Amino acid sequence: MFFKNIKILDEFFKIQEDMSVLIKGGRIVYIGREVPENTEEVYEGKNKLLMPGFVNSHAHTPMTLLRGYSENQKLQDWLVNSVFPFESKMNEQDVFNGMMLGIAEMLRFGIVSTTDMYFKCEEMCRAALVTKTKFNISNGMTCFDGSRLADNKSYKDTENMLREYHNANDGAIIVDASIHGEYTSNPDIVREMVEYALKNGLNMHVHLSETELEHRESIERRGKTPARYFSDLGVFDVNTTAAHCVWVSDEDIDVLAEKNVTVSTNAMSNLKLASGVCRVPYMMKKGVNVSIGTDGVASNNSLNFLEEIKLFAVLHKGVNYNPEIITPEEAIRAATLNGFQAQGRKDSGLVKEGYKADLIVIDMDKPNYYPAHNILNNIVYSSAGSDVCLTMADGNILYKDGEYYTLDIEKVKFEAVKSVEKILNK
Repeated sequence: MFFKNIKILDEFFKIQEDMSVLIKGGRIVYIGREVPENTEEVYEGKNKLLMPGFVNSHAHTPMTLLRGYSENQKLQDWLVNSVFPFESKMNEQDVFNGMMLGIAEMLRFGIVSTTDMYFKCEEMCRAALVTKTKFNISNGMTCFDGSRLADNKSYKDTENMLREYHNANDGAIIVDASIHGEYTSNPDIVREMVEYALKNGLNMHVHLSETELEHRESIERRGKTPARYFSDLGVFDVNTTAAHCVWVSDEDIDVLAEKNVTVSTNAMSNLKLASGVCRVPYMMKKGVNVSIGTDGVASNNSLNFLEEIKLFAVLHKGVNYNPEIITPEEAIRAATLNGFQAQGRKDSGLVKEGYKADLIVIDMDKPNYYPAHNILNNIVYSSAGSDVCLTMADGNILYKDGEYYTLDIEKVKFEAVKSVEKILNK
């Protein structure tokens, strides 16, 4: 595919005008101003911007089925009285249907790759496979007794996923290891999961200090914070994405930086559940790799990633009384390159020759992009999710101008509603 006359966000996160970009074999093979011959498909890029696709670095995608189901409650009440009972009724087909609905929404909003943690994850892998989307998928391991890893259902499911789906679709699907959290684990099983991840070369995905209660009770229970607990058990010796990190201490942040842990901040979800605000500027100053996640749709309500990027950019200005904190370039890096790096996808996240063609196109011929004093400012502060007009992963067009190329959107919506009706009537 050949993009012509198009603006690009180049590898240095600068805007270049009237560029040509050629895609072959799922990779970017040419960027310049020449017009290659014999290209099969030509995309006219006038008034459009080609940029890296977004990475949702912490999600529970099948939770689309719980969108708007239970609102305006404290976190523990919401989980125990609403979310857990609903999820206990979800079978494999329901997880698949929720996953397909989430994928459709993500593609519409320019998310090309997602780091996900849930259960019945083989169904999630199957949905990713048929839609040709990129996912790092993990089964959140929990253990409330003294059992061994080999007896844990999450471990057994992860073993099955590794055999069937790891690196499927030419590496589009990556199976990660996961420990759900400090409060849902014990030290012995955590050590075993670390050994398992290191043996198999897997990434790690955890929840970390999402709430004040979680953080405080860990200190009371373990004599140490969740970050110190995981670090001492070797979790951070694995390439780790730690979600939330709202209540981490200064010392915790030093550990995260030293161990190259990626913090996935989930601003919309944390605000809606009144969990607090992650100290992103301080983390970035300390050298922590910070990425952006949505968390589950049950606590966010949408996968509109440009909305998430804007909140990431403006929230910290407000709470720190400092308009210079978080530049548009930093926000875009957090939404793209930083997320790909956390996933272990070292050749994605830039419009650069040799990189995977994990790209989106934004239609800038809309009133909200005029005037264009600074296009990066407009992307972060003025864009709407609906401005994404093309989503591409590994060089495959997955969404373009209202059309889905790898899923039947009417069937996806119908099956999701059918699942919800069945669950509510159980």
